[in-house]
Amino acid sequence: MTSIPKTDVAQAIAALYRTEWGRIVAILIRLVGDFDVAEEAAQAAFIAAVNQWESDGIPDHPRAWIIRTARYKAIDRLRRRTKLTEKLEWYAASGLIPATEEPTYDSDEIGDDRLRLIFTCCHPALATETQVALTLRMLGGLETDEIARAFLIPTATMAQRLVRAKRKIRDAGIPYKVPETTDLAPRIEAVLTVIYLIFNEGYAATKGDAIVRADLCIKAIRLGQLVRQLLAPQPPSEVTALVALMLLHDSRRNARLDEAGDLILLEDQDRSRWNHLQIAEALPLVEEALRGRTGVYALQAAIAALHCQATRAEETDWAQIVRLYEVLERLQPSPIVTLNRAVAIAMADSPQAAFGLIDSLVPELDSYHLFHATRADLFRRVGALEEATQSYTRALELVTNDSERRFLERRLREVQHNIQSG
Repeated sequence: MTSIPKTDVAQAIAALYRTEWGRIVAILIRLVGDFDVAEEAAQAAFIAAVNQWESDGIPDHPRAWIIRTARYKAIDRLRRRTKLTEKLEWYAASGLIPATEEPTYDSDEIGDDRLRLIFTCCHPALATETQVALTLRMLGGLETDEIARAFLIPTATMAQRLVRAKRKIRDAGIPYKVPETTDLAPRIEAVLTVIYLIFNEGYAATKGDAIVRADLCIKAIRLGQLVRQLLAPQPPSEVTALVALMLLHDSRRNARLDEAGDLILLEDQDRSRWNHLQIAEALPLVEEALRGRTGVYALQAAIAALHCQATRAEETDWAQIVRLYEVLERLQPSPIVTLNRAVAIAMADSPQAAFGLIDSLVPELDSYHLFHATRADLFRRVGALEEATQSYTRALELVTNDSERRFLERRLREVQHNIQSG
C-alpha cells in the first residue's frame, strides 16, 4: 500500500470513477450476468474504498481492488436473493466462486468486455434512445440527470427508462457478447450514436464548472477506434468518419478555455495550441470516409476539417461549410443542423442574411440555451444591443454549465456597458 493524505483519497477515487467506471462495470457484467447487480456492486465497492483507503492508503492496483471488492459484494447480493440450488448452478456457470488465486483483471479481454457491453446495451430489442441512455450510464458513467439533459427529458423519466431497459435485458436473455461481423450492420448506427453522445458530454458538459471533460472525450475516441478495429479491414465509412470527427473536435481542446477555465470561441482561439498531430491523424480518415457512402458523420467531419485547416479564422471557407450543412440538412433534417447552417450563412454573408432562418427556429429551440446565445451574438454583431440583451438573458435562464454561464454573463455585461456608454 502507498500511504497518502486522507484529503487526497476522495480525489483519487473520483478520478478512478471517471476513468475506469465503464471498464469495471463491463467486467462485472460478464462475471455476474446481471446489470443491476453489477452496477450496485461497483457502487458499493467505490463506497468501501472511501473508508478503507483513508485508513490503509491507496492500493498499488486500485482498479483491481475495486473489481475484486465488487466481485465479492456481487456474490453477497446473489446469495441473499437466490435459492441454494439456483446459486450453485449460477456460480458454476458464471465462474464467480472465489478462486484460490485472485485474477489481476489486466488482460486484453478487458477491452473486449467494454465492446460486449456496448453491443448488449445497443441490442435491437431495446428502443434506440434506450440503447444510448443505458450505455451512457453503464459504460460512460454519466449520471441519470446528465443523460436526461442530453435527451431533453425529465430526470425521473430517464431513471424509469434505465430501470425498464435493464429489466428487459435480464428477462429477454439478451446475450452479453459482440455480434458476429455479418450481424453488425443493423447495430452500428446505435453504437455510433452512443459513442458520439459520450464524446459530446465530454466536449460540452451539460453541468458542472468545466465545459470540457477530457476523460469522456478520450474514452469516446478510444471506443470509436476500438469499433473501427473490430470491423477491419473494411470498416464502414461512418465508423471512420466518427473517429475523424472526434479527433478533429478534440484537437482544439487546449485552446477552448483560458487560464481561468472560461470559454474561448472558435474564432478567438490560439490555433498554435491546437493538437496538430491529432489533426494530421484525422484528415486522411476524413478523405477515406468521403470515398465511401457519405453519411452524417462524414459530412460533419468534413466541416470540422475545414475549420482545422484554416490557419486563421478569417481564412475559414464558410461558403463550403454552408454547402455541406445544406447536404447534411437534407440527409438528416434537424433544427440544430439548421441553426448551424444559419451561423455559417452569417459568417459567409452577413448576420442579416441569417436572421430569417434563425427566427423560424423559435418554436423548436426556445428551450435550448445555445439557440438564444447564437441569436444574441448575431444581434450584437449588427449593433442591436437591446435585442442582444434579451437573448443573452434568456440563454442565461437555460444554461446549466458554469463555464458557459460565465461566458454569457461576460458578454451580457459587455453589451449592457455599450448600451450605457452609447
